[in-house]
Amino acid sequence: MSENTQDISRRSTLKGAAALGTAAFIPAGVHGKNAKETNTVMDLTQDEKYWAEIAKDYDVDPDIINLENGYWGLMSRPVLETYLDHTKMVNRENSYYARRGFKDDFVAATARVATELGAKDGEIVLTRNATEALQGLINGYNRLKVGEAVMYADLDYYSMITAMDVLAAKNSCDVVRLNIPEPIDYDGLVEFYRAALADNPKVRLLLLTHIGHRTGLQVPVKEVTQMARAVGVDVIVDAAHSYGQLDVKIDDIGADFIGFNLHKWIGAPIGVGAMYIRENQLDAIAPNPSAEMDEKDSIVGRVHTGTTNFAAIITLPAAFDYHARVGAANKEARLRYLRDVWVDEVHDIKNLSVLTGNNPRLHGGITSFRFDGKTSVADNKAIVERLLKDHGIFSVHRDGVAKGACVRITPSIYNSLDDVQQLAKALRALSTQM
Repeated sequence: MSENTQDISRRSTLKGAAALGTAAFIPAGVHGKNAKETNTVMDLTQDEKYWAEIAKDYDVDPDIINLENGYWGLMSRPVLETYLDHTKMVNRENSYYARRGFKDDFVAATARVATELGAKDGEIVLTRNATEALQGLINGYNRLKVGEAVMYADLDYYSMITAMDVLAAKNSCDVVRLNIPEPIDYDGLVEFYRAALADNPKVRLLLLTHIGHRTGLQVPVKEVTQMARAVGVDVIVDAAHSYGQLDVKIDDIGADFIGFNLHKWIGAPIGVGAMYIRENQLDAIAPNPSAEMDEKDSIVGRVHTGTTNFAAIITLPAAFDYHARVGAANKEARLRYLRDVWVDEVHDIKNLSVLTGNNPRLHGGITSFRFDGKTSVADNKAIVERLLKDHGIFSVHRDGVAKGACVRITPSIYNSLDDVQQLAKALRALSTQM
């Protein structure tokens, strides 16, 4: 890298670390893991003035209440500015930076992700998203034998379900598809998976989604992974929605194979995710067919992206810096609180069902609802349109749930108490018209 390029990259990185916006005014000692040891998290959780200051770091459309933040997460303004600076630098330096400077920055960004996740050196490789990471894990899984089986549930992500089906067919294996009971409590969910494993001894590979994109149900992945491991079943965990929405690290998940998104709840630019393989389990995932010879013995060889978004990757440190200043524990508590407010305010609507239980171990910020008898995709698309047209609230329908389609509500940290209270009022009005 030329001295000029080094200076540009260094200036941009320092800007991302220092220009933290209003989040920099968080009182010392109330962010991150330490917040769990005090009452500060709950104090901040319901402090609307505090979160209004955080919201100033997000440029949002003032004409809608956006409660569909599960697709991907907005970058805060400081992160966005860093990303734009990096984009200009990469565009200006072009292939000179890509060939001479990016490798070191890629290694540094990967190391930062590993540190944040609590992973060891060599256990993380960056991807474009969780889907790419999970496709690499599922497609590369090589321990299946003829006559064995794979297992997944109705709440798992549709492309992962398809990948599991293809993997099973390729290896002449069976597929066990579970329909998670609705409603279900925490102990019932643990027992559901315990029974499923006991009833299906041929299962060799289990897919778990930590927080589901359909209903927001939080699966006790660590407990289920331990049960599966005890009977010789490997587990791949889809953590696309949990990392950053929950204050978790790899040890909290417990699995050997995990796919992550960094552009949902961490607030990185679109196009960055990560694959995790525990160091002693690398041989369970075959190298990508495009892997070079010197990559076959490392996790780098388990995914092949080609030309990537250089600027997005080198903006990761700025995204993690901002996330840390807000505080992972504070963010998790705030998202749960916003969810609980609207759920509590609609609990007495007799023809409306909330699809995750109130036990905080069963949800993060995402929760879906369904009106009685409104189980088709068309029904729920119509509800989404009514919420937007009549109440200015943007949401999204989800299908694939065993008991029928639903509407998903996903607040972010820039949303206010008033936003979710407006949702509750809108649902009460809609309930009289269903």
